[in-house]
Amino acid sequence: MTSWANPGARDLHLDLRDVVRPGARGVRELLVDALREAVRSGRLTAGTMLPPSRTLAADLGIARNTVAEAYADLVAEGWLASRQGAGTWVLNTGARTDPPRPRGVRTTARHNLMPGSPDVSEFPRAAWLASARRALTDAPNDALWMGDPRGRPELREALAGYLGRVRGVRTSPETVVICAGVRHAIELLTRVLGPAHPIAVEAYGLFLFRDAISALGSSTVPIGLDDDGAVVADLDRYDASAVLLTPAHHNPHGMPLHPARRTAAVEWAARRGAYVLEDDYDGEFRYDRQPVGAMQPLAPDRVVYLGSASKSLAPALRLGWMALPDDLVEPVVAAAGGNQFFVDSLAQLTMADFVTSGRYDRHIRRMRMRYRRRRDRLVEALAPLGVGVRGLSAGLNLLLTLPDGAEREVLQRAGGAGIALTGLSVMRHPAAGPDVADPDGVIVGFGAPAEHAFAGAVDALCGVLEATLR
Repeated sequence: MTSWANPGARDLHLDLRDVVRPGARGVRELLVDALREAVRSGRLTAGTMLPPSRTLAADLGIARNTVAEAYADLVAEGWLASRQGAGTWVLNTGARTDPPRPRGVRTTARHNLMPGSPDVSEFPRAAWLASARRALTDAPNDALWMGDPRGRPELREALAGYLGRVRGVRTSPETVVICAGVRHAIELLTRVLGPAHPIAVEAYGLFLFRDAISALGSSTVPIGLDDDGAVVADLDRYDASAVLLTPAHHNPHGMPLHPARRTAAVEWAARRGAYVLEDDYDGEFRYDRQPVGAMQPLAPDRVVYLGSASKSLAPALRLGWMALPDDLVEPVVAAAGGNQFFVDSLAQLTMADFVTSGRYDRHIRRMRMRYRRRRDRLVEALAPLGVGVRGLSAGLNLLLTLPDGAEREVLQRAGGAGIALTGLSVMRHPAAGPDVADPDGVIVGFGAPAEHAFAGAVDALCGVLEATLR
């Protein structure tokens, strides 16, 4: 009797139904064709280990020699490789080097100057792996269950200490909730706040957050912006349940929120029973100024602190956090479904070790110096072109202000040159009034290119600007 339980074996799906039909081609020929097609199509990628011939023969109900001969044929053709004791694996896919893209998805640009994007080639792989090993070795068995809906206690404790030490946040592990990034946090908070009252946002800000709020049936209203940051006095125009601010480093203009306006915002929240949602945008990366602390310590019962590892480490981690007022913890957990579905426990344990071991601090300091050198190189290259430059003191972006009508042309030329940029206009709230300045501009991220590619990206950008502005 054939056993379908082969300990240690690799599964491989191949459809050989043709062999049961009278007059069908030989089993070996069909198997070779099926394997070749699986490799050619990319379903079996280069380096994929194939099952031992005995295992695949048992799974398919055919002779072991037939599988061995089919493997040998494909090794001879260069599709597979085999070595005694090492097994058989895919050598050459014969497929396209890039996977098919869904319609409507932009092709990856040669020069990625999109804002808010870190250099993922500098992800600290060895240090992260060391933390992952230690975290997994020390992990209790219950870490492999869903666990506390707020997130792993080890990470919440590590973040409470880190945020207090580095950003001045006043919180405890009990009021920290782990989420899958700042956008996810805003979605959860929008569910808690409900659609009855709008959420106020800065007149210029990340459109993804506005879209997330709108997708949940709530609305946003804009407050003004000037050289001191968000005009929080505008909040009195609305019956808003919360205001979303970037007080450490405005996105995209780059200024910090004036201390008097910080105080005014928390006073408004206390007076109205509302909340301030503090997106600590680029709080880790500052260059020419003393660090601007978090706003949350002014009123921990009214301010929700939001942060993530997306720019400090990598977006793919999908790892974020909220430091919540006491009265929001249970509603936010309930809005998340009552379980920690969104960030796996092992990633949380790894991040906890990464923070407590000091590796996170070392990585931030190293990248801060690297990004500062890139910013200086970019500013130096832009100087002869006569464009306005804002947002110099912190973050991973610069805002380039342009003559009227130049934004569209710069974006078009950039697209043709393989440069990914963001136009300032998409950051403007659709309901922002004439009292809010409406300049042309582009937002240039200097974080994403790998170190060896940065000079080429800067030269390409300057070429586009020079061709537009000459």
